[in-house]
Amino acid sequence: MLLNELLEEAKKNFEAKAPEDVQTEIYRLMREQEQSETAYGLQPGERAEDFTLNNANGVAVNLRERLAAGPVVLVFYRGGWCPFCNIQLRAYRSALPEIEALGAQLVAVSPQSPDNALSQQQKEDLRFQVLSDTNGMAAALYKVLFEVPPRLRELMAGKLRVNLAEYNAADRWILPIPSTFIIDASGIVRSAYVNPDFMKRMEPQDILDRLKSL
Repeated sequence: MLLNELLEEAKKNFEAKAPEDVQTEIYRLMREQEQSETAYGLQPGERAEDFTLNNANGVAVNLRERLAAGPVVLVFYRGGWCPFCNIQLRAYRSALPEIEALGAQLVAVSPQSPDNALSQQQKEDLRFQVLSDTNGMAAALYKVLFEVPPRLRELMAGKLRVNLAEYNAADRWILPIPSTFIIDASGIVRSAYVNPDFMKRMEPQDILDRLKSL
């Protein structure tokens, strides 16, 4: 089954179980971002922004150093609390041997705290770099960072029992728009998938096809 077919099943489950006011606010935010004149995400042909973040074990990981070893598939996701993100990362985990066979690396970035990143990495058996961007620095560099609106904060904390400030060990409610950037070894973005609809993600096969074309 394709990744987005699995995500569609998760969407049906969400719509069957989530409170109506939660769904209303989430879909409103999606529409606003989709209809915004803001250009989200670095574009193909642009130079990738360098950053250094700690991985789940507290070790600093620098993007430029990773690129010295080959292309990087850079994934921004919301966090381990998001079922859609977990489905995506499991699918990418399955594709990891093929990604690595093409000489590339997978690096996943979320605003969640290092403790939560480590828990997710262990639970999902993620054998790639999982980095913590708790202040949203890297997501901002890649133009995918946004502040969660106050009304949605209330609903997430009250009805979904997700307090992002606590989960991310930060003083802001921030999230990245889920996105996948394929960066070649020279540091140029060759492909960018940025979608305000967090219930859709880049297919693993599309990643492999783009890596093959580098």
